[in-house]
Amino acid sequence: MQTNILRYLENTVERVPEKLAFSNGAEGLTFRELSENARAIGSALAAGGFYAEPVVVFMEKHPNAVAAFFGAVYGGCHYVPIDEEMPAHRVELIFSSLRPRAVICDEKTLEAAKAVAGDAALLFYSDIIKTQEDASALLSVRERQLDVDPLYIVFTSGSTGVPKGVCACHRSVIDYIENLSEVLNFGEETVFANQTPLYFDACLKELYPTIKFGATTYLVPKQLFMQPVALVKYLNEYKINTVCWVVSALTVISGLGAFKEIVPEYLHTVAFGSEVFPVKQFNLWRGVLPDAKFVNLYGPTECTGMSCYYEVDREFEASDVIPIGRPFRNTGIMLLDSDNKPAKDGEAGEICIRGTCVTLGYYNDFGRTGEVFVQNPLNTAYPELIYRTGDLAKYNERGELIFISRLDYQIKHMGHRIELGEIELIANMANGVSAACCVFDEVKKKIILYAVGDTEIVPLMEYLREKLPRYMIPNKIRIIEAMPLTPNGKIDRKQLKAL
Repeated sequence: MQTNILRYLENTVERVPEKLAFSNGAEGLTFRELSENARAIGSALAAGGFYAEPVVVFMEKHPNAVAAFFGAVYGGCHYVPIDEEMPAHRVELIFSSLRPRAVICDEKTLEAAKAVAGDAALLFYSDIIKTQEDASALLSVRERQLDVDPLYIVFTSGSTGVPKGVCACHRSVIDYIENLSEVLNFGEETVFANQTPLYFDACLKELYPTIKFGATTYLVPKQLFMQPVALVKYLNEYKINTVCWVVSALTVISGLGAFKEIVPEYLHTVAFGSEVFPVKQFNLWRGVLPDAKFVNLYGPTECTGMSCYYEVDREFEASDVIPIGRPFRNTGIMLLDSDNKPAKDGEAGEICIRGTCVTLGYYNDFGRTGEVFVQNPLNTAYPELIYRTGDLAKYNERGELIFISRLDYQIKHMGHRIELGEIELIANMANGVSAACCVFDEVKKKIILYAVGDTEIVPLMEYLREKLPRYMIPNKIRIIEAMPLTPNGKIDRKQLKAL
């Protein structure tokens, strides 16, 4: 049984050492180079006395950063990805939470790393990969590592403005990758296009299957996601056949009409998640890729990425919501009502998750960990932690799980309880609308709808009046050129509220 994530890389480098593993189009690493650099970094960390602690990888989005991740693990440590695009204040907050003793940086990040590193040792990537491999030190580390040891810490946004460091172990990631690979049929011929920054857990879907199967991942330049035609040309140039992207990245292509000019020639697997995929936009994708596999994925960072999946197996109307389906093997989904009882058939409940996928909690933050990593209320016999997601869902008549909304997006307005997601669903169906998002102004008690596309306020408002109950009709509509996005590609609702 696999107990250490590095076995993926070690098995693959024996089989296909000279195959390209990771590339940004201009520069890349073969599996042999990836392995050698990672083992050198692990040896350098061992020589420096670093063990069982966070090692910050403060580097640009580049194949070298991936080598540094695995290098930290070879040293018996857990990697913490940060890159040069993160706001300086956020980086400062992360460093204050971690108090790391070692930071790996590169030419682009050296000065920024110096500004926040304090007493931490700054390890320059191009120097430490020259370290002579210490096989005995690496073996000593491996003999002490357990599958429940931390593998990485990734920081998510906190409601208080202080980032939360989600800490995941080897066992959780191995379980996830095994399940995901089975569902999406990854293999040695898979060619990924990575969309998210490397400091988000979403990149697990590319990084670890690549080293498991000897696949290849291209790290797509960020600027291409603002140039849909150029983005599709990039996919075709490198013969990308698999993408696991957030919905907004896919709608950049379909919503801005790129398919009228060019289509992805090699894509056969399209996995999507993080947000609800408007069926109108989804059908554009399915129309140009009728033979491709489309899979909706759902899951929080706190449960090692994705916990549920649904392979699209039928047609959907514009008013439908694509299911999130069923849990992965070895993952338990419970829908709990406000009394911590199982939600009744057909009724909504909060998604709570149990199983190996549940991560270790928030690093150095027992208070916030205890708020959402809680004892299973349905089990009073022994300790069993579950994760409360804050997401509402229900089962449809087919027994498929349907995401409804965040509990945060449920509001009380004009005496009615309203799911903002329901308004967005209807708005996304309107002619000309390529993206829609609702926010609630708590001060003025008004619902504001933001829309992108070839539409105008008056006809859109008339359409909504035909489709929605009076109490759900937005008080204001604003047409904007593009949705503001968070660094991982989700719609930035906080930024919308500030417009």
